[in-house]
Amino acid sequence: MQYSSNNSRTAHQQSYETLRDMILNGTIPQGTKLVEEKLATQLGVSRTPIRESIRKLEQEGLIVNKRVVKLSETDLRNTFELRMLLEGHAARSAAAYLSETELLALEQCVDIGRSGSLDEVMHANKEFHEIIMKASNNSMMIDLFNRMQSVIYLFRHTVVYYHRPFLIDEHQHICEAIRAHDGDTAERLMKEHLQADLDFCLHLIR
Repeated sequence: MQYSSNNSRTAHQQSYETLRDMILNGTIPQGTKLVEEKLATQLGVSRTPIRESIRKLEQEGLIVNKRVVKLSETDLRNTFELRMLLEGHAARSAAAYLSETELLALEQCVDIGRSGSLDEVMHANKEFHEIIMKASNNSMMIDLFNRMQSVIYLFRHTVVYYHRPFLIDEHQHICEAIRAHDGDTAERLMKEHLQADLDFCLHLIR
């Protein structure tokens, strides 16, 4: 797999996404020790983007001591418990502070979720949650959220690929609560939305 881009940031991002996907889809089995030289050759890049990718995946919890971790059901539940706290608070903040431009972007994410391709829906889902998370205006909370991106990606792909019922309806209801400046409802709906995601994914993997 050879990357043609000469942009180092792009090489880093591509290497990260490829390595992340290889771990999440089982191409690189859990417990595998990662060797930078081997991965660099396999992906057709230098060791630098591989090293940066491994460091980022360590921050996100998929790699520990250069080995791929095994995510248990407890790990997944703990991740979602933290997401509910972070994103529930963020949804409440969004109801108070989100600008009209951001609200329109949020509504566009809902529209794409109903009619877009798989990749478009994946991107719109990601953007929907990120717009709301940024509304917390809390850099430490946003940093915690960003550190969970690999696990979040795994769940996002599962709920989109397997067409979880009511997924986009829930996004719309959250969006409506935020536009109505109803922080209590926005927080409650976000937590219920994430619980539904977790329940759906756990049902599939059992």
